[in-house]
Amino acid sequence: MTTSGKASGNGGVSPAEQRRHYISRQDLPLHCPLPSMSLWDSHPRVYLPIETTGQAQCPYCGAEYVLKD
Repeated sequence: MTTSGKASGNGGVSPAEQRRHYISRQDLPLHCPLPSMSLWDSHPRVYLPIETTGQAQCPYCGAEYVLKD
């Protein structure tokens, strides 16, 4: 991932702080919040189907995810 997420090590970003996250296939299955995100103010983990369309949006926080190949 580039913008945030497992590989970025960005110091615990909450989903609301950053709206667009780039996901690679190695990070699937996709769920929000991501492991690197701060969880104290987040929502329950929800798995998002991104494989078919290449994009997904979290119904809780509105974070957008883009699958990059």
